[in-house]
Amino acid sequence: MAKYSTGSGGGGAGESCELCGTSGVELHSANVAGAQLEVCSDCAEHDDNAKTTSSSGDRDERERRKRAAQNTAQMHDAGTGDASHWEKGADYDDDQLPYLVDDYGQQLTKARQDAGLQLGELADELDLDESDLLAVEQGRATQANVGGSVIVALEEFLDVELSESR
Repeated sequence: MAKYSTGSGGGGAGESCELCGTSGVELHSANVAGAQLEVCSDCAEHDDNAKTTSSSGDRDERERRKRAAQNTAQMHDAGTGDASHWEKGADYDDDQLPYLVDDYGQQLTKARQDAGLQLGELADELDLDESDLLAVEQGRATQANVGGSVIVALEEFLDVELSESR
């Protein structure tokens, strides 16, 4: 059984690995999840210091992904000059979702609970889909294509502010 200490042992052969408990093997000092441990060669792969050294292929992949994300952001921002809200709002014509405050899901959950309503009861009261309300409470209104009329109905019924004033 592993002893999970902070490395107070002296190291060397004959002691047991502080991670897996293997005894009678050569031990190496390793930083594992912030703790300095004496570990066997099998557990040495968990050394956080060893993980920071990556191959050039890993660095190239990270850089490629970073550039792809930057290019995507530029496409969304093209011509607007204001990138501050592009990731928050939806872009559909029929029932546009307004810009939402950062903690809109938490605010809605608290307001609903303060009103003493279950999610299904609120959905029935406002004649809304329960899945839309759940998406708003979970902070994924944009991804679930929740319409602005849902936000307005919730704000009016629960007297809560979910959208930013413009």
